[in-house]
Formats: sequence, C-alpha cells, structure tokens
Amino acid sequence: MQKHIVVAVMASVVWALVGGTALGQVAGSTTLGVTVEEQKVVAVGWSAKKDVLGESVYNSNDEKIGAVEDLIITREKAVSYAIVGTGGFLGIDRHDVAIPFGQLKRVGDKLVLAGATKDGLKALPKFEYTK
Repeated sequence: MQKHIVVAVMASVVWALVGGTALGQVAGSTTLGVTVEEQKVVAVGWSAKKDVLGESVYNSNDEKIGAVEDLIITREKAVSYAIVGTGGFLGIDRHDVAIPFGQLKRVGDKLVLAGATKDGLKALPKFEYTK
C-alpha cells in the first residue's frame, strides 16, 4: 500500500507544481503559486531531481538494470513514464526505454522494476524524443 501512496503523492506533487490552484495574483487575472494545503503536499512529496532522476533501477533479484534518465509528464499534468537507460558507458550506446511510472516501486532506498532484466529492457523499443 505504501508503494501506491508514494506514486499518488508524486503525481499530486507534480500536479501542484504544474497546475495547482494559485495563491498569489499578478495584474488582477494571472495567478501564481500554490495554496497552503497544496504546499503541504509538495513538502512531503518526492523531488524528481533529488529522489528519482539519476537513481539506479534494480530488478527483483537486486541486480542493477539501469537508471532513471528522465520523467515524462503528460499534458494532463501527471507523471506517466520514467525513461530508463540501460547498457552503454557514460551515455554512449545507452538504450533508453519508456516504463510506465507506476511499475517502479520504492523498496527501501531502491527503485525496483519487478521481473525486469537488462536484456529484457534492451529488447524493448528504444525511446527517442520527438523534435
């Protein structure tokens, strides 16, 4: 249950950061910031920069299979996918794949993608950004 709460909190944090109800106003109609209640959610949520980006990803056997290179946020303001890079050295020949964010679970201090292997990730279609 804690794993699902973490994902829900992260989605709420992103929502609050990107499109929450505003607290301040500028020029009478433009709004900025978040409410006091939203600030409480932000304060206890995950930080993409500190807690997710660059974090190693492990499988159920505690084998490192990749690292989180990016997070994709949909236009609906929800974290939908983690871009996980596997293989390569210093980013050269790295194979990036999109993984639904809900499939990553925090187990202790590690991000775990249950049932995955490096070879399994390399077999998935390579993720490439549109231009």
